[in-house]
Amino acid sequence: MDRRSAMKLTSGALALAGLGAAGAPRPTRAAAIQAPVVDRLSIRVLIDSSFDLFFRPSKVNGVAIAPPPRFADYRRTLHNEWGLSLWLESQRGAELLDYGYSPNVLFNNMELIGVDPHKIDAMIVSHGHYDHFGGLIGFLDKFRGQLPAAITLYAGGEDNFCHRYGGSGSQLSDFGMLDRRELAARNVKLVLAEQPAIVADHAFTTGRIARAGIERVLPNTQVEFGIKDGAGCDAGTYLSADMNGKTVPDEHLHEHASCFHVKDKGLVVISSCGHVGIVNSVRQAQQVSGVSKVHAIVGGFHLGPAPKDYLTQVVAEIRKLEPDVLIPMHCSGLNFVQEARAQMPENVLVTTTGSRITFGA
Repeated sequence: MDRRSAMKLTSGALALAGLGAAGAPRPTRAAAIQAPVVDRLSIRVLIDSSFDLFFRPSKVNGVAIAPPPRFADYRRTLHNEWGLSLWLESQRGAELLDYGYSPNVLFNNMELIGVDPHKIDAMIVSHGHYDHFGGLIGFLDKFRGQLPAAITLYAGGEDNFCHRYGGSGSQLSDFGMLDRRELAARNVKLVLAEQPAIVADHAFTTGRIARAGIERVLPNTQVEFGIKDGAGCDAGTYLSADMNGKTVPDEHLHEHASCFHVKDKGLVVISSCGHVGIVNSVRQAQQVSGVSKVHAIVGGFHLGPAPKDYLTQVVAEIRKLEPDVLIPMHCSGLNFVQEARAQMPENVLVTTTGSRITFGA
């Protein structure tokens, strides 16, 4: 497929997914939810790209970050890889958000940090990239017996199960797919949270994120629509029939963000990659929850590959949201950290694998 054909197909997909030809959202109304309120939230970074042995505790605008614990066995250390996994815990529940690239790294870090899988009330996968679901099936194979019998995995929608490829044109390389058959075989209940959903009575997901403003999906993967031998995505549920079997530039139509409403603080919005735009993600969280105050924006923002002028614009838009704290991880990029510190010097916190971020009293 040539580039012009691919772009034409992508434009058709966007229009059918609720976006206009120029990227403007249709005037749709997301289902309103009563966002649960938590007194306190803890985020433990199980997997990110780097581990800083000399990481020091700090506090910004009421948000505290602590370094990883010291380990009794000097022969053991936290492992890092390209991917993200976060342990989210409040006084009302706990869940695992994303699973990194490989299960062995997840197992190692969970053990060293002291994460107890018995405490997991729910699971979330943000989108269909292998560096966010790669450790999932291995995690279930090891810990399924310690999880609730009716454990639920919240995925953003059918698009999360599409087959994805790296590269472009005829030079495609396999980037895997999340296979729902493997989830069913391990007795995992699946919720396709295209609409906002309450998670474990303490968190919520945004549902499908409306797209507006200046943000655009930066180049990443190619996505194949359709099901082969029982695996893949049923694109007919959200795209026109002629998209079946097509492989086009990826727009992550069903990526969603995970959110908390912290008492007297506001929203904590966690974007694992933010392909659809971090500002769009936050605005979606505000809309569906009815909570306007943004306490923290956390996670991967996929701005590492952003050109300088676009990056400057996006950070300016983030600043308008007036978050108390901005906590970039994973694919946000060092360029993003530098720009955010330039525009928002009093609001940026950096993390390391194993660090713990605490919000609330």
